[in-house]
Amino acid sequence: MKLRNYLENIADVGIYPVITLLIFFIFFSLLTAWTIWSRKQKFSEISHLPLEESEQNTPAQHQQ
Repeated sequence: MKLRNYLENIADVGIYPVITLLIFFIFFSLLTAWTIWSRKQKFSEISHLPLEESEQNTPAQHQQ
């Protein structure tokens, strides 16, 4: 039997795609809202983290 035949035998199987769509829509809506309303200073600090040099990350120490 094909997967489609198994799914047709499950009661109320049509609700699962709707629930999945709602979960993803709500998640991405909340993520977008958080991104828009969060503090810009926080994102600025986070974006500069990989570019900051510290004494632990100098190339001279890695070559030893």
